[in-house]
Amino acid sequence: MKIPAMNSPLAVCSSIDEIVRDVIATSGHEDPFYVVDIQDIIKKHKNWLLKMPRIKPYYAVKCNSCPLVLELLTALGLGFDCASKGEIDTILDLNVSPSNIIFANPCKTMSFIKHAANVGVDLMTFDNEQELYKVAKFHPKARLIIRIKVDDSHAVCRFSSKFGADLDKAAGLLSVAKSLGLNVVGVSFHVGSGCENAKSYADAIANAKYVFDLGTEMGFQMNILDIGGGFPGTSTVEITFDEIAKVVCEALDHHFPEGESDVTIIAEPGRYYVASAFTLATLVIAKRLVTTSDGQKTAMYYLNDGVYGSFNCTIFDHCEVYPSPFYIENEEHNVTETLNTTLWGPTCDSMDCIKKNVMLPEMEVGDWIVFKEMGAYTIAAASTFNGFQLPSLKYFADEYTMATLRNLQSWHRISKHFNIDEETDAKDIFDVDIHHLGLISVH
Repeated sequence: MKIPAMNSPLAVCSSIDEIVRDVIATSGHEDPFYVVDIQDIIKKHKNWLLKMPRIKPYYAVKCNSCPLVLELLTALGLGFDCASKGEIDTILDLNVSPSNIIFANPCKTMSFIKHAANVGVDLMTFDNEQELYKVAKFHPKARLIIRIKVDDSHAVCRFSSKFGADLDKAAGLLSVAKSLGLNVVGVSFHVGSGCENAKSYADAIANAKYVFDLGTEMGFQMNILDIGGGFPGTSTVEITFDEIAKVVCEALDHHFPEGESDVTIIAEPGRYYVASAFTLATLVIAKRLVTTSDGQKTAMYYLNDGVYGSFNCTIFDHCEVYPSPFYIENEEHNVTETLNTTLWGPTCDSMDCIKKNVMLPEMEVGDWIVFKEMGAYTIAAASTFNGFQLPSLKYFADEYTMATLRNLQSWHRISKHFNIDEETDAKDIFDVDIHHLGLISVH
């Protein structure tokens, strides 16, 4: 198989390190870039189907709206959690059915509600009375899901101060919806992003069942449970996805037993799918060595990406990042000591500080530092402040992953994101049946 040149967005090779090495070996390359492991995303989906087969994932577009990611998740059969007109239009442009979109923003702009009605996006959330009046006026045929407030004290990013109706207010909101002739079809909640306690999901599901029963008693056809997001996607978490999935499935079997209730269960994972798939490579563009008053030698390295770019996650997503020096093969790198180091971004703002008090070997201008697991709430919220451009994307796939992609029905759309030549794109290279790869989505 011919491997595309490194000016191609796609590399078919054996490892992420191989791509990073090839890119930085290119003469004069000084820009930050991501390597996107497509196989990692596919593995995450297979694991979701295995561990939570009753729950259809609706990917949270806000987490990472990389076009290839959205194309791939569309091909794998996911639905999409959208929060704005722009996100809805982005997903509709992928030929996704409006029925596979949930407008999961409880507080929506009026024109956005009208737009949802015009394009056929009917499923949406609410958590307050004023929202019901807006929906009644601009999208009276909407299928509504009441979002309730749950305990998110074990989450990295909490939402309960901003979103969710208190349990004791749920009956009143349902009564208002009834009086307006609106169609409430389910309950949703969110235990917070990066939840570190599986019991939070179990308790929230129990509360959702209580509101479900309230709605049923009031005459609503309650048939959708949305368990929100918060599922971990990195290796540095205190509780794993598999541990959470076990608790969630047990709670669902207790409160919404399969076969006894005609309930569709959905979720809104974001970071779970993409966090670990993205590796960021940054360049040391400047260096200062500083001796402290007690004689300690410290280092400050200035990188070509910072908190106005990918590392906004350290501020808005409370993310801990882990720098690792990257050495070109055969390059001499005898590490004899490490220095207490501060990493700065490239802008003129002194707040552009990526990380302090990290122990790294002494490095030189022109050396590279990589950060793994950088796919969630990084590039999606990055800016070009001070004129610094966003990192480029390089996609990584081994031959087995390429076989998987080639057998997706939307391969022709996915392949447009790659500069793939005829030899690489040859159909006989990728003769694998997708049904044997465990990628059939729940519906």
